[in-house]
Amino acid sequence: MHSRRSGERRAVRKIFIMDSEKAITLEGTIRMVLPGTMFRVALANEHLVLAHISGKMRKRFIRLTIGDRVKMEMSPYDTAKARIVYRL
Repeated sequence: MHSRRSGERRAVRKIFIMDSEKAITLEGTIRMVLPGTMFRVALANEHLVLAHISGKMRKRFIRLTIGDRVKMEMSPYDTAKARIVYRL
């Protein structure tokens, strides 16, 4: 086994996300519940997106029904799909 000398550190690779690649945060209202924890969500401008529940909400068994207001994250590359991250 090799031991590290004091002061030596492992090279850590960092990933930097550019501003254009960050998720867009939006709010909407659930209009339809679909199979497989998928939802049809209406935005403020009445645009409908297909959304799924985030892993943390799934882990905590957060229940969502029609009419619930939710906060979502959407990729700037595909504005037809989103991830639900918070129930308002």
